[in-house]
Amino acid sequence: MKAKEFDKLFDDGKDISKHLDVSKARRPEQEQKRVNVDFPLWMIHSLDKEARRLGVPRQSIIKVWVAERLEKAS
Repeated sequence: MKAKEFDKLFDDGKDISKHLDVSKARRPEQEQKRVNVDFPLWMIHSLDKEARRLGVPRQSIIKVWVAERLEKAS
């Protein structure tokens, strides 16, 4: 398929997913790597309380707070 045809499909709002090979697609700087962190019990309780209040998993709170702090530091 030529780029012009592909662009027209996209511009017309057609489904272009069948024309894409996303098997090797990557999001630079967004790859995941598992790490283990030990937290004091009081911190886990506080994280769980906040996570329940917001209706999200504990891991989400940790990720958002770390990301905010790193953004602030840079």
